[in-house]
Amino acid sequence: MLTGVSDLRKHFRTHTGEKPFESTVCNKKFTEAGDLRKHFRTHTAEKPFEYTVCNKKFTEAGDLRKHFRTHTGEKPFEFFVCNKKFTGALDLRKHFRTHAGEKPFEFTVCNKKFTEAGDLRKHFRTHTGEEPFECTVCNKKFTGVSDLQKHFRIHTGEKPFECTVCNKKFTEAGDLRKHFRTHTGEKPFECTVCNKRFSQDAHLRTLLRTHTGEKPF
Repeated sequence: MLTGVSDLRKHFRTHTGEKPFESTVCNKKFTEAGDLRKHFRTHTAEKPFEYTVCNKKFTEAGDLRKHFRTHTGEKPFEFFVCNKKFTGALDLRKHFRTHAGEKPFEFTVCNKKFTEAGDLRKHFRTHTGEEPFECTVCNKKFTGVSDLQKHFRIHTGEKPFECTVCNKKFTEAGDLRKHFRTHTGEKPFECTVCNKRFSQDAHLRTLLRTHTGEKPF
């Protein structure tokens, strides 16, 4: 339901494709002024949203809310197929694509497809060589902001991802997910040849080479 003229204008842009809000730094365009403000923080590194318990700061209010749930353990978003739960709605949508096999983001140059828009943007930079994200400590540059965040933990020693079962901490979310499977016994990676299952994709890749005869090293 549209409650005002402003909402009507916003909605109308979904039909016209109009993007009147442009970044003066990189010329990227947006349909909403709020989206432009969010994007601009990727250039300024501004993090106006701070959690008062651990003093961690975020560029987005939504990221702050999601981080809060890592303290409370709350996972309000549940996938109805496998009943897996998530702290954020975006994580739920990403997970859904693993079931659907959906890859809606396609790069028109090499036709490679991705499940996430961020992965598409990052891949684009492998073609252009662009590395817009720079470490303020050692000046190393990266194609993606997530790569910069991962790298920065080398300097800070931060391990923000904590196992809710044994309290072991990790620098990467992926490492936490792998570790958590040692508690659940989950083996999501299945060999299409012999149907053997693994808790980690690296173990599956190793097995596949015994089927293909591949010797990469």
